[in-house]
Amino acid sequence: MTRRAAKPLPLPLLRVRESIIACERCTRLRTYCRGIGETKRRAYQDQTYWARPVPGFGDPHARVLILGLAPGAHGANRTGRPFTGDGSGYFMYPVLHETGFASQPEGASRDDGLRLRNAWIASVVRCAPPGDKPTPQEIRNCSTHLAAEIGQLTRIRVVVCLGKIAFDGYLAHLVAQGIIERKSAYRFAHGVSYTLPNRIHLLCSYHPSLRNTNTGRLDRAMFTRIFVQARELAGLDR
Repeated sequence: MTRRAAKPLPLPLLRVRESIIACERCTRLRTYCRGIGETKRRAYQDQTYWARPVPGFGDPHARVLILGLAPGAHGANRTGRPFTGDGSGYFMYPVLHETGFASQPEGASRDDGLRLRNAWIASVVRCAPPGDKPTPQEIRNCSTHLAAEIGQLTRIRVVVCLGKIAFDGYLAHLVAQGIIERKSAYRFAHGVSYTLPNRIHLLCSYHPSLRNTNTGRLDRAMFTRIFVQARELAGLDR
């Protein structure tokens, strides 16, 4: 079966993408990502790592923004697409397919034919951080990329934050934009939702990392309920 080519991004969103890919603001992260791309994991020795900042991916007309922490060192840092090629993505994309957001249940590479419908996936940090722990300054450095992407995603009605770092990063964006006055009024917990002053719905979920899914802290049913709720809040089932 011939795969349909992805529709080109609108020019403003394409410019945001190019700006993210070219970013060199965080020396520690850029050095780490390039190093991982040179040494590689044994299973991927024959592959060329992306090893650059990872832009968002999905439907430019999305109503749901899915926000993660950062690219995985051997996942998105290798493949160049969020949640692609690692355990988190192998857990998430089947759920997105089941709930109508993804065209197929598997995401292994940038050219695997996967398309998103009504969803856009991004992260608060665009380079893989050592130990999955970006510094506060690195998160601040990356905040302009998140703001630029959100500024072009004009139909977003629901934001799903995967994990507390993504949640805190999005709240910082809301404060910077003057949408909320302070972050302290919002607390992270799996399944919690808020209606923000701009009428955007904020949903919280545990991150689909292996440390959460392998321990049972997050299971498929829990994760599926988040995206069923996201569809409802976004008005996609009306």
